[in-house]
Amino acid sequence: MAKSSLLSLLSLLAAVTTLAIAAAASSSSSSNFIKSSCSTTTYPSLCYKSLSNYASTIQQDPHQLVQTALSFSLNKTVETRAFVSKLRSISGLKPRELAALRDCIEEMADSVDRLGRSLKELKLCQPKSQDFSWHMSNVETWVSSALTDESTCSDGFAGKALNGKIKASIRARMVNVAHVTSNALSLINKYASDNY
Repeated sequence: MAKSSLLSLLSLLAAVTTLAIAAAASSSSSSNFIKSSCSTTTYPSLCYKSLSNYASTIQQDPHQLVQTALSFSLNKTVETRAFVSKLRSISGLKPRELAALRDCIEEMADSVDRLGRSLKELKLCQPKSQDFSWHMSNVETWVSSALTDESTCSDGFAGKALNGKIKASIRARMVNVAHVTSNALSLINKYASDNY
């Protein structure tokens, strides 16, 4: 009886060890896939840092990689829009700061809308399908437009008249959002060219 229990325990340990090794190998392969894919982006270290937490979801699936990058960009844009919206309630803002904030909030709302539509459109993209190029073209156009919106928001705080903490905090966040969106666009463009 004791010998049978010991054999069962050893078999269980062997199975658990095998599963752990397989999971580690899979995780390593996923991480390598993400790192390799990110190497083609403008900001590869930010790309890898942003997406490596989702390795188990992405695995080695190019479509999932692009979808995750786009979702990450959308989430960062939503967070940034909320941050910019809160800044309007600060008392003592100059009229130019308020005008720049209003314009930025509008640009960010447009960016959120375009990224959201891109994410929905991306789900319709099936490689080798007849309408793949049409859907991908829509995704590429909307993500590119979202990137322009983000840059326009940041540009609204250019110049010496808007120097200060608000300008610095908005510009820092906008640069991050623009870099994340740029990376997503790079991955989307690569995915599109690989599947046309």
